Amino acid sequence: MLENVVEVSSLTKYYGGVLAVDHIDFEIHRGEIFGFLGPNGAGKTTTIRMLTGLTKPSDGEAKIFGYDVQREALAAKERIGIVPEVSNIYEDLPAWDNLIFTAELYHVKKKDARERARELLELFDLYERRGVKAKTFSKGMKRRLAISMGLINEPELLFLDEPTSGLDVESALLIKDVIRRLNSQGSTVFLTTHNMEEANTLCDRVAIIHKGRIAAIDSPEKLKRTIQSVQSVEVAFEEASNEILSQLEGIGGVNEVRKEGDKFRLYTNDPATVLSNLWDFTKAKGLRPITLNTLGPSLEDVFVRLTRKGM
Repeated sequence: MLENVVEVSSLTKYYGGVLAVDHIDFEIHRGEIFGFLGPNGAGKTTTIRMLTGLTKPSDGEAKIFGYDVQREALAAKERIGIVPEVSNIYEDLPAWDNLIFTAELYHVKKKDARERARELLELFDLYERRGVKAKTFSKGMKRRLAISMGLINEPELLFLDEPTSGLDVESALLIKDVIRRLNSQGSTVFLTTHNMEEANTLCDRVAIIHKGRIAAIDSPEKLKRTIQSVQSVEVAFEEASNEILSQLEGIGGVNEVRKEGDKFRLYTNDPATVLSNLWDFTKAKGLRPITLNTLGPSLEDVFVRLTRKGM
């Protein structure tokens, strides 16, 4: 039986008369990367704030490692690390001092704090800048420093709120590699993200929250299987006219066509028929396909399907 490190029961939050989080229930298993996905305003950050003791729930309860977050806050917080979406670094302090100060807040012994700070700055490629004030850092460097601070106490559970949002490719890749490494070493990760591909490749399970309620929760692949009707054929042409989109919509078996960069995605319930008709279409129009793929539903398709219900 899997051990739960987080257990949430009927967790609810009102802001005035506005219901931000609506009696949600879920658990997080030890050693998994758990994704928490939802549109802006869906309740993701509010949920994190309640789980980490920063916001008091209006109703329900949350337990971390068996400790009630409200009644046993200190015991729960000692075992977690938090990296909020809004930077919590002290910009007038050097990177090294940010880490040492954070270690003091977590009561990490001085010798351990110095060793841990060096390891983390080297891991995030910041050690050579350890004496430089954080306000001079790029956005990516600041984000890497913030995650280092969240890891200074070697947490068993790490909360990451949009860790790669707005970052350059190199910084985002480094952060994702570190998340995987931490997880392989036994850390449990609670991850909120808008990046569907990131959730698909990182997470063991995901919960999709919409209008304050959990719309679905399962592994990415199992969620995709719930909408097998969302299949598609993706094609790119060597050259194509401006009218190609409307012409593709007329192919038999095609339900919808979307232009995605230099490619066209033809949604269908019957990929085999569309492939046959598409081949006839390209010959008739004198087009030269340079790529052609059949695709199953993506996690983004699941997300769109669930969050557009009732809109």
